[in-house]
Amino acid sequence: MEPRTVRFSHTRFTELMIPSYANFGGKVHGGIILSLMDKVAYACSSKHAGGYCVTVTVDGVEFLQPVEVGELLHLDASVHFVGNTSLVVGIKVTSENVKTNHVKHTNNSYFTMVAKGEDEKPAQVPELILRNISEVRNFVDAMKRREVKKEAYTKMQREHDEFILVEDMDRLKDQRCKVAFTSEEDEDFSSLISF
Repeated sequence: MEPRTVRFSHTRFTELMIPSYANFGGKVHGGIILSLMDKVAYACSSKHAGGYCVTVTVDGVEFLQPVEVGELLHLDASVHFVGNTSLVVGIKVTSENVKTNHVKHTNNSYFTMVAKGEDEKPAQVPELILRNISEVRNFVDAMKRREVKKEAYTKMQREHDEFILVEDMDRLKDQRCKVAFTSEEDEDFSSLISF
């Protein structure tokens, strides 16, 4: 399996934002943008892998600015990282006003994809050739993001497992919630809690 460059699988989608894509506020619905991002991630990863890829996780979806009906939405995707069977595709989304030619950066995201073979099992992907500092940085950043995500998941699981009602209720002080137990079992704890 020959290694492939980042440029080899770089993919750009452009789509006109039509009125049926609008949400109740008149802007393009975030779900439409996410669907387009998933499509461009699939196209980019499948091109690099040389076969079918599926979405495993989506990280860092951030809607920076609204997208207007009538604008062109550009989605640029490139492979940032490859593992044995997985790929991380970085996506940058911009929108362009066709009347003024003003372009604004609206979204960033990272899709982790896994290549699948004919037997539906994970399949090995080609190595990634890094040809400049930006591509090296993207590869290392993807590795760091994976490490941070794993650490955060482990910490949150530990916090969840170590939940102690009486002690953790203090966290609710001055928060915008009201504790109103509805079962007898839960009401037994209410005498132990005081704000």
